[in-house]
This record gives sequence, structure tokens and C-alpha cells, in this order.
Amino acid sequence: MLKFLVAESETPEQRDARREHAGKSSGETYAATLEQLRPDAQITIVAPADDDARVLAPGEIGDFDAVFVTGSPLHVYDDSPEVQRQLAFMRAVFASGTPSFGSCAGLQLAVAAAGGTVRKMPRTMEAGIARRITRTQAGRDHPLLAGRTHSWDAPAIHGDEVERLPDDATLLASNAVTAIQAAEIRHDGGIFWGVQYHPELAPREIAIALRRQAGSLIEAGLAEREADVEQRAAQLDALHDEPDRRSLLWLLGVGDDFAQEAGRRLELTNFLTHLVERGD
Repeated sequence: MLKFLVAESETPEQRDARREHAGKSSGETYAATLEQLRPDAQITIVAPADDDARVLAPGEIGDFDAVFVTGSPLHVYDDSPEVQRQLAFMRAVFASGTPSFGSCAGLQLAVAAAGGTVRKMPRTMEAGIARRITRTQAGRDHPLLAGRTHSWDAPAIHGDEVERLPDDATLLASNAVTAIQAAEIRHDGGIFWGVQYHPELAPREIAIALRRQAGSLIEAGLAEREADVEQRAAQLDALHDEPDRRSLLWLLGVGDDFAQEAGRRLELTNFLTHLVERGD
């Protein structure tokens, strides 16, 4: 039986707020997705940012087959106790040698723990749909992106981004908004695959996030008024319910790789298949 460790990157208050709006914390969303991908896996959720969290040693983390690091409203570049506890956890993950995967803030956390840098996006946010994510030359044959076309769209919502990858990292995909969309990091005996977008999220969860952050989207210039945000969120809600509806695909400008669950989750599936189960 596979054993997965899911690390919440949210504070208790942020977890409660997300449960109120979306029904689950980020870690609970990850666990639900993993349960669907590997129904027989045993999943443990921890919250390393919490001030009362038990510190896991590399040997304890090594008892798991894989670690998954969630997204979060926390900013990795803030020198706060919560962030420092997360960074210490991620360094222990690398030292354990356990394969790890992260999305959005999960990628940013791994980057910072391995010596790279993260920043607030200098111009705008990327929200709703990350458009035309494109493989780099190194990403063309990388197993994380197996099955992806040359360019694709993915669920995304973030105002921070990776500024510089650590020395022991490989850039796998970029787009016009965010230069570092997917990467592999090899550090201190560990290997991490991560993406800036959210393969674990369904369209409805992205719609909820857009509504929650409507003010930030307007401030960033992505929408002029809340009605614009609501219109896009409603389209994503509809796509969640009817992923085969061609008119919605046209309105949103996306293809089946975004609309269909298997297409959105491809990076997670590749991680489990290639790095966890085969040990590639």
C-alpha cells in the first residue's frame, strides 16, 4: 500500500476560511484528489506551518512513498514564523530522499528551501486560466509533462511567482505571464517535481477562488468590476457541470485538456506513475 504525506501550506485561520467557501482546506482537496487517483493509498495530512505542529525528522518522512505540498495564501518571501516552519519542513523532505510534488505555493516553497528566490509578481496576477504554458527544450522529454501537447492551459490563481530557480533545478515549462511554470529540483538527495498551476483543482474550485479574490483581480487590472469576475466564475462553474459543452469551451477559450479531469491532473498522474511507482 502506498503511503502519502500531504503538507498543508495554510495557517489554521486560512484553512477555516477555505473550508467555509470551498468545503475543504487545500490539504483536504489534495487528499480527495489523490484518493481518486490511487484509491488504495493511505493518506496523512500534516500542517507544518502551525505553531504547535510536530517537527518531522527526515527519517520519519522517509517512511512515506511521496510528499505533496499544497498551495497557500502565505508569501514564501515573508520572514514569518509560519514560513520558516514550512521551509524547515521542506528541507527535511529533501533530506529524506522522498519524492515530492507541489503546486503553486508548493513549488515556491521547494524553490526557496533549495536556495532559489520567490517574489510578488511585478505586473499582474495570473488568475483563472494559465494560458499557453509551453515546454522548454528540457521539458520536451521530461516525464512530468508526458502526454502534454507543445502548449496547454491549466487552472491557476497566484500573485507570487518564482523569481530564480536554485542551481540544482531544471526549468520545464513557461508562459508569457509566468516564466517558471514547471520545474524539477534535485537537492540534498531529494527530488521534487512542481508546477505553478493547480492540477489538483476542478473548475468550480477555481471559480470559488476568483469570487473570493475579486477585489485583488480588479486591483490587478484583470477585471473592471465584480460583475466581470462573476461572469468568468459562472462560466467555470458551468464547465465543471458540463465539461463536454462546446459552447463553454469556446467562451473560455480552452480545450479538453482543461475541461476534462484526466487532462487537468496529468502532472499528478505522471508523478505517481514515473517517480513514485516506477522510481524513474
